[in-house]
Amino acid sequence: MDKRIPHSLGSVGRCWIALAMVVGIVLAAPQPALAEHDGFLKRDGRRLFPIGFYELPKEDAKLKAMAESGVNLVRCRTRADLDRVGALGMMGVVPLSVQSGATDKLRKLVASLQDHPALAAWEGPDEVVWNFTAFSGLHRKQGVHKSPGEWWRQTPRAVSYSQERAGKLIPKLHEGIKLVRSLDDRNRPFWINEALNSDVQYVRQYLDAVDVTGCDIYPINKGSRRVVSMGFATERWKQVGRGKPVWMVLQAFAWSELGEYYGVKETAYPTFAESRFMAYDVIVHGARGILYWGSHYLKSAAFRESVYALTSELAALQPFLVAPEEKGVRVTVIESYDMRDLLGVRVSARRVGKDWLIILVNEDDRRHMGVEVAGLTPLNGQSLELLYGQEAVTVGRGEFVTRIRPLEVKVFATGRKWETSRRSGRDYIQAASEK
Repeated sequence: MDKRIPHSLGSVGRCWIALAMVVGIVLAAPQPALAEHDGFLKRDGRRLFPIGFYELPKEDAKLKAMAESGVNLVRCRTRADLDRVGALGMMGVVPLSVQSGATDKLRKLVASLQDHPALAAWEGPDEVVWNFTAFSGLHRKQGVHKSPGEWWRQTPRAVSYSQERAGKLIPKLHEGIKLVRSLDDRNRPFWINEALNSDVQYVRQYLDAVDVTGCDIYPINKGSRRVVSMGFATERWKQVGRGKPVWMVLQAFAWSELGEYYGVKETAYPTFAESRFMAYDVIVHGARGILYWGSHYLKSAAFRESVYALTSELAALQPFLVAPEEKGVRVTVIESYDMRDLLGVRVSARRVGKDWLIILVNEDDRRHMGVEVAGLTPLNGQSLELLYGQEAVTVGRGEFVTRIRPLEVKVFATGRKWETSRRSGRDYIQAASEK
């Protein structure tokens, strides 16, 4: 994945919500109607929430460790890659250069892979719209933009270049995806990942051709730890995609590990609590999958262990993550101060048979001492356990009350069987030796 500018490092505010309402103009010819994909993976008749990595370790032991942590989707390029991940019970997503059109090379690659049982999805060119609009390399390396930020100022040069590139590239993109669909008799989902702020108008020109959209966002850096940006980003891409399933690509690296291009010298990894917040925040905002990028640059074994602790936790909740949201469950913050400038607490409730899961995410950087969760009448008299914690609550009159710390996640369930036994890495905070 080509990462040239830390576009997720800027300030995040409510203005994103207004920005996300911008309606794009669709100029490309529409594709034929596609079979609906819900964004989940399908294996042995089961639906699975994608927990993925862009990294495919060369060593079998490291790939096995990834599989044992609950990862179920890995980026692959060859049939041998798919053999390796399939042998460990994982699946593969294969990147395709569909932006070149219906080439013989594309035809041969798809034909050689499309019958593989471990193949789960196809992936289009990464950040394709970003790369001909706001990509910093258009100025810093290619000289297309004569000064930084021309795209955001909408200079005639930047606008003209984007129109020229889109006019050539997007028809080819449609052509390439159409070929893939004609060859893939299993109609696997097609996914394109974009940058957080990729242009709505141009994305909408290829949107009808894909099944899954979404973006990458990596907020942890020296002096910037805006984990609440994850929810805003997910909402933006739900709106850009007109409700298509969204996969979010999260941070598994430190910006300093990416090289001199970014000018970041001090290493800053997410803590386990921050990684956990980011994952659950995108889930409560409706993400249908999570992938991690950057781990192939990773130098910290301790941070990797913390990410695997999180993927193991999510994997233990698989039945809930693909279950529909329970309607009518609501959360209210009961406080004496003015809440108008706060984001509040998000809730997501899911049910699998007689078991329930209640996820609470405090998006405010302040505590809330009275958090009421209501709409739980079917659970009256039932005790809920805080997973990975000591708290227990009993539902009465269809509700329970809890307290929540700043930027905290609380996950309640009807039993501790939904916990993973993996505990290593859950207390990760970057050591001084890693800075």
